[in-house]
Amino acid sequence: MSKAGRAALGSVTGKRARIVVEHILKHGSITTDDLKEQYGYDHPPRAIKDVADQGIPLVRAFVRKADGKRMAEYRFGDLNNITAGRIGGRVNFAKAFKQALLSAHGSRCALCNTTFEPRYLQIDHRIPYLVAREGVDTTHIVKDYMLVCGSCTRAKSWSCEHCPNGLVTKEPKVCAACYWANPLNYKHVATADIRRLDLTWTGSEVPDFDAAKARAGTDEGAMPKFVKAAVERAVRGKGLGPHTAKS
Repeated sequence: MSKAGRAALGSVTGKRARIVVEHILKHGSITTDDLKEQYGYDHPPRAIKDVADQGIPLVRAFVRKADGKRMAEYRFGDLNNITAGRIGGRVNFAKAFKQALLSAHGSRCALCNTTFEPRYLQIDHRIPYLVAREGVDTTHIVKDYMLVCGSCTRAKSWSCEHCPNGLVTKEPKVCAACYWANPLNYKHVATADIRRLDLTWTGSEVPDFDAAKARAGTDEGAMPKFVKAAVERAVRGKGLGPHTAKS
C-alpha cells in the first residue's frame, strides 16, 4: 500500500467507517457477519456505505458461511482511486439548513408522510451521495434534500445499495426520477416498474384505520389488498370487494 493510500485511510472519520477500515487493514476483509456479531451493527451495509461515502473504493464478493448460506465480504479496491476531497466524510449540516427544510416541508418524513419531532428526522440527499459525486455537500439547496425518518432512511439505503443504477451506471437523472428521490413525482423504484405508497394513520385517524382493518379481515396481506381494492373501485368504478382485488 502506498504512503498516500495509508495516509488517506488514517484520515477516515466516523466510528462505523473507522471500524470497517481498521478491520480490513488487520484482517484483509470484513463480512456482514463480522459487522453484526463483532460490532453489533444490525444494518451492516450502512457501515460499508459510510466508508464508500468517504471516497474509499471497496470491492464486494460473496462467500459461504459454515451453514452454506451466502454473506457479503468487502475488501479495499484500488486505493489509487480514492476520491479526492471526500476523506473525512460528509459536511455537517447547519441547524439553520435543517430549519429551512422544516419550514419548507414541515416536521414530517418525506417518504412515509408521518409527523415526527424534528430531532427524529434526518437530512437526506434526494440523489444518493455516491451517485451525485463531487460538490454535493458544498451547495446546500433545499430542493436537493428532504427530511426522512430513521425507518425510511434504512429502507432507502437498502434499496439504493441494490439498485443497478447505484451499483453500475450512476446516472443522477435516473435517481432523480426514482421514488426514493421524489416520492410525489417518480417513474420507477430503483429502476423497477413499481409504484408504492407508504401511509400512516395517527391521532384522530387511528379509529378509521382500525375500522378498515376489521373489514379487511385477518388474512396475510389483507389490509394492503383492502386499500388496493378501494383505489381500484375509485379509479375504475368497479364494485370489487377487498378479497377480489389483485394482490
